[in-house]
Amino acid sequence: MTSDSPMSGQGVFPSKLDDAYADEHTQPFWTAALKGQLVAPKCDSCGTFVLPPRPRCFQCQSDSFTYTDLPGTGTIYSFTIVRHPLGPHLVDAVPYVSAIVELDGTQGAGARLILNVVDVDVETVRIGDRVKIIFDRISDTFAVPRAVPAS
Repeated sequence: MTSDSPMSGQGVFPSKLDDAYADEHTQPFWTAALKGQLVAPKCDSCGTFVLPPRPRCFQCQSDSFTYTDLPGTGTIYSFTIVRHPLGPHLVDAVPYVSAIVELDGTQGAGARLILNVVDVDVETVRIGDRVKIIFDRISDTFAVPRAVPAS
């Protein structure tokens, strides 16, 4: 799922980037993100999902990966509520939730992303909450993954 225009306002951490500035290892992730799809590189040797994408598997050091579609859902593993703006550009965003989300479909490999959780009352967020990954299209070349409560 993609958003046609950048999200903004309270609860949304603004993107300072307008391009993924991807390399050969990360471009497949960003290409899928522009289509509203969540993918992750899976090591062809040991089956470990490696996020963020890297040149080598952190388990076995293989450099061979296959990008795999993921369901785009997950569980909040940990989170923090940012209540005080760390800079003037964040005044309108606070409070916002930054969470580590354990992604479904990674077969116990524990692939996780750090995501801004949006469209939520920050006081109700809890570890174990189910979320859905959405993509906030910032430009023609960049879509930021974010999380919303799963319904």
